[in-house]
Amino acid sequence: MLVIVCPGQGSQTPGFLAPWLELPGFRDRMLWLSTVAGIDLIKHGTESDAETIKDTAIAQPLIVGAGLISLLALFEHPADGFRLVAGGAGHSVGEITAASAAGVITAEQAMVFVRERGRLMAEAAKVTPTGMSAVLGGDPDDVAQVLAKHGLTAANNNGGGQVVAAGTLEQLAALSADPPAKTRVIPLPVAGAFHTKHMAPAVKELAAMARAISTHDSRLRLVSNRDGTVVHSGREFLDRLVTQVSNPVRWDLCMQTFRDIGVTALIEIPPAGALANLAKRGLPGVEVLALKSPDQLSEAHRMVREHAQPSQIADTPTWRLIIAPAKGIVSFTHSEPGSQVPAGSVVAAVNTLRDTFEVTAPHGGQVIEWLVEDGDPVSPGQPLLRLHPTAA
Repeated sequence: MLVIVCPGQGSQTPGFLAPWLELPGFRDRMLWLSTVAGIDLIKHGTESDAETIKDTAIAQPLIVGAGLISLLALFEHPADGFRLVAGGAGHSVGEITAASAAGVITAEQAMVFVRERGRLMAEAAKVTPTGMSAVLGGDPDDVAQVLAKHGLTAANNNGGGQVVAAGTLEQLAALSADPPAKTRVIPLPVAGAFHTKHMAPAVKELAAMARAISTHDSRLRLVSNRDGTVVHSGREFLDRLVTQVSNPVRWDLCMQTFRDIGVTALIEIPPAGALANLAKRGLPGVEVLALKSPDQLSEAHRMVREHAQPSQIADTPTWRLIIAPAKGIVSFTHSEPGSQVPAGSVVAAVNTLRDTFEVTAPHGGQVIEWLVEDGDPVSPGQPLLRLHPTAA
């Protein structure tokens, strides 16, 4: 079972895009995405120095654009991708790449959205000098207490003993001078305290833009970095893309979901490295590839052939399918075939070790059949219910 993961800001390095532009058609595609974004992504991905591509307004479109074009080379027959991948996820801005890859939004919508996201977050970062630092190791409770003492937010919980602290530069300096016991504190090359209250000014305008974006439901298991749940509704996932700007990233819960669905292989698309390293520590026994250059494509194609499994979601009409958001025990609310389910109503609940997740019907309709029994154990992304759409 194969998952594809998309990296976030801070993963970019000078010149990382250059080898990909040597592949037939890739320079033309990146030129098109550059035109859509209004940014010269080819120049920034090949010539610009580290300080230039650290700029949020440049880094975010560059990462998403690079991810989108590299995805085209990941499959020997790209149109088969939906049927071969068990799931996908993105870290921070990488969720935009994942949303486009899953069919929720188009590549053009992704580039406009990420351009505005980067611009608005860059403006928010200018209000107060802020940044982020990785805290490696230590006792989790002790780390949490020290961050709270310094007024910092755990903006990313990446698993494997890695937490990213975010706040003002003064707060981060205090953390470096007084770190939690048995930890290393490493400043990150980012331009602001992302996924914290400092980014709140960007959320309102992004939300207004998102209301004008049309979406489609995901064609594979799309794991949200807010809480590690599988989100099928395109509209809900787009809403999460907006709110995650000022909320923490729980990559540790994403990796837990990968374990729950039985993932056997993980490929990180360019600019790759950070998420693959987390997976090597947090997902023992899973084959991991950080796809950094086209020279590794033959290895990636081999992994796709060996680990791909047919997707239940991709081969089913998504507009009438309700899926499980997490691993747990399902209990029905609407159990009778033929009953009407209003749009937005709760049709079931999935009880997990962490929480209880309500399962809603975003489209509404008539219950045709339950695909599981009341009280069954279910996995993240497993189809639960088929609805026939009815007139509002």
